[in-house]
Amino acid sequence: MATLGELERTVMDVLWGADGSLSANELRDRLDSANGAKELAVTTVLTVLSRLENKGFVERDRSSRPHLYRSVTTRAEHTADLMHEVLGSAPDREAALARFVGQVSPEEAETLRALLSGTRNS
Repeated sequence: MATLGELERTVMDVLWGADGSLSANELRDRLDSANGAKELAVTTVLTVLSRLENKGFVERDRSSRPHLYRSVTTRAEHTADLMHEVLGSAPDREAALARFVGQVSPEEAETLRALLSGTRNS
């Protein structure tokens, strides 16, 4: 799985939080609001979006002008993919799972039990 740089993660956070697709200008405006005083050039945003598209995180709708961008997966799907990738790289998956489960809160443990038993939908 491709990794995300700091600005790429910030862009994805905005896209994941959006109700729909965004243009590069709309995305830049939301990023500027989130970053406070740090203003980004739209060309920088377009470069990041292009990289995210090449990595398979973003889709671009070329049927309109300006082009619109949306995330390919949800934040939860991406997080689950990362967790699965890390677990898959562990030499001892059982030990890694045991360590993970040992660090979750009681509420998270109950959620895990419900998910594993099929009594709760993800």
